[in-house]
Amino acid sequence: MSEIASSNEGPSRLPPRIEEQRLSEVVSAFPGTAIGVVSLGRAQVAESLAESRPNANVFSWYLDGYQADLARKHCRELSNLKILCQADWPEQEVDLAIIALSKAGEAELSREVIQSAYHQLCSKGWLVVGVDNANDRWVHELLKGYSKSVKVRPFDDAMVYLIEKTTPLKKLKDYSCELSFRDCDETIRLVTRPGVFSHREFDNGARQLLDAVDVFPDARLLDIGCGSGAVTLGLAARDPSATIFSFDSNARAVECTQHGAKLNGFDNITVDHHWQGDYRDPNSFDMALANPPYFGDMRIAQWFVDAAHRSLRPEGRLVLVTKQPKWYAENLPHLFNDVEVFESKRYYIASGIKPNAS
Repeated sequence: MSEIASSNEGPSRLPPRIEEQRLSEVVSAFPGTAIGVVSLGRAQVAESLAESRPNANVFSWYLDGYQADLARKHCRELSNLKILCQADWPEQEVDLAIIALSKAGEAELSREVIQSAYHQLCSKGWLVVGVDNANDRWVHELLKGYSKSVKVRPFDDAMVYLIEKTTPLKKLKDYSCELSFRDCDETIRLVTRPGVFSHREFDNGARQLLDAVDVFPDARLLDIGCGSGAVTLGLAARDPSATIFSFDSNARAVECTQHGAKLNGFDNITVDHHWQGDYRDPNSFDMALANPPYFGDMRIAQWFVDAAHRSLRPEGRLVLVTKQPKWYAENLPHLFNDVEVFESKRYYIASGIKPNAS
């Protein structure tokens, strides 16, 4: 678990997201002194409750360390507010659980988060869920599985629901998934969970990335943004003398990769929860591999490229899989020599060599 202290220093104050603004309006006068919050933004609901209730203990839970760090920088310093980043909802009883959901969010993750929050809710405690969809029906139907009486607070731009816990859950559903894939005639076991990239399937991008590289004895390899660990596990299986260091900002991804290493009996893997881009032993890795997101303005892709450049030894190789080949063809030559971009079964592989220091 990563517990990140609050700070009053950082970027300018931002307004809460729509669903969190509506949640704040509903719960502001609601009872609760042990409060857990799931935020899609900068923890403004948790901060507001902690500030207005100095005798309450409030936490805001995140899966992603980068998002938790943004919340830490945004929130005021309050002794009764904790920003938590860990793989699961904290195992501590609360009397008020507040969950912000997005209509564009992952359905299975939403189901699991609601189940976890309800499970940790004390008897007669309240679960309050907000979604940025004024026409929502899906969340409403989901909550009916927990209570026959779902209170509704409609808004023009969101819906907020409230249920009181009157009976405990009979059984917790396990949303994790174990699957297998083949690499170099080896069967490798993989664990995935909601909220981690490519849940319930072996990503074809990972397949193309593995097919594009070879592992040599005693190689030092870096997997940036390891996700469930498919690439890490494939590399580890190829040569036990190689050492693979894997990183991800998602605490649950780190857990999945660690679980996969244990399932397969690999002892040549080290996994860290990390999101700053300054990895252990800079200028020392023989090869860095990554499957950066393809969306947005490519800032995350640039972050991956810069992190790889810092980490690789001179003449070390960067290898990425992408669906945005033009960006890499234009930008990799700024930092790497011998840049190649080639098609690989509906994906593209981009690679380059870190120059020797002049």
